[in-house]
Amino acid sequence: MRIIIERSNLLKSLAHVHRVVERRNTIPILSNVLLKTEGEGLRLKATDLDLEITESAPATGEQEGATTVPAHLLYDIVRKLPDGAEVSLATNAEGTQMTVSSGRSNFRLQCLPESDFPDITAGTLSHAFKLKAAELGRLIERTQFAISTEETRYYLNGIYLHTIEADGDLQLRAVATDGHRLARADQKAPAGSEGMPGIIIPRKTVGELQKLLGDSNDEAEISVELSDAKIRFTIGAVVMTSKLIDGTFPDYQRVIPQNNDKALTLDRQTFSAAVDRVSTISSERGRAVKLAVADSQLVLTVNSPDSGTATEELAVGYDSDEIEIGFNAKYLLDITNQLSGDETVFMLADPGSPTLIKDGGDDATLYVLMPMRV
Repeated sequence: MRIIIERSNLLKSLAHVHRVVERRNTIPILSNVLLKTEGEGLRLKATDLDLEITESAPATGEQEGATTVPAHLLYDIVRKLPDGAEVSLATNAEGTQMTVSSGRSNFRLQCLPESDFPDITAGTLSHAFKLKAAELGRLIERTQFAISTEETRYYLNGIYLHTIEADGDLQLRAVATDGHRLARADQKAPAGSEGMPGIIIPRKTVGELQKLLGDSNDEAEISVELSDAKIRFTIGAVVMTSKLIDGTFPDYQRVIPQNNDKALTLDRQTFSAAVDRVSTISSERGRAVKLAVADSQLVLTVNSPDSGTATEELAVGYDSDEIEIGFNAKYLLDITNQLSGDETVFMLADPGSPTLIKDGGDDATLYVLMPMRV
């Protein structure tokens, strides 16, 4: 193959695909990116066998062909070339080496044949629908922080995406939980999503999707195709195909408290800043912050056996019985960082029961947080 491509186009495409490639691989071909000439363009593909990203970039083809080269190495080379440069990619007759040249720079990289490169065959994808980038981004942004990192409960290592009837409308719902907190976000279900299976999108796929959406226009239409085993996102020139987690997501509805009757209303930014300040004194071992509420007054307290004590008082809206309850400070900050309204409402029951947190600026999201002993 022989092709000439603008550095900026090649770098942008490599930036999207090379992230999928694990830096340490026991299978050499999985360290490589597939480069293939396609008409007036170059197609790049990378995979880790669970997730595959392909992207096409405009290029001038002089000789058709395909090969694979080390993904991170090629990305680093192109990244260090000067802006505005043209890059020439050419393989030798045997297909064992590829020359990357630009200006006076010349690199020879070892190749592996295209035939060795694995292909994640998506099979039949039973459901297809479209969402705006901002809508899909919001579902992910509001829930991804609560994904579990505990490998033993693998079915919690992703976002559960499904449709559900709520308030007389069909909603597309994203849920994530790690057993300590739960995040739920709804979006009006798009045409084509009716009857879709409930699926669990893996954590790595969620992370890559967030980055790709961050590079897109909020109004851009994202195409989503899925079955009960695979999902494919088409974002402009990028196509990402991923296996889904083969497991059953727990019945999260049972965790959401229905009878919490003590409403604590507070200013989100003031509260978040206060939690951040008092938690400075705590050690990583037990980042518990105690909330004592009475007579429209909230007292935040953190006790650290090593460092001392910190307290801060806030004026809040509260007219129920006095209550003292403890939460993990990091979890509180994670949730308040996702909220969009100025006002936040904590629906409390008792010191040992889960608390419901509502966003004053977004009725379509809610959070559940388990208390800590303090």
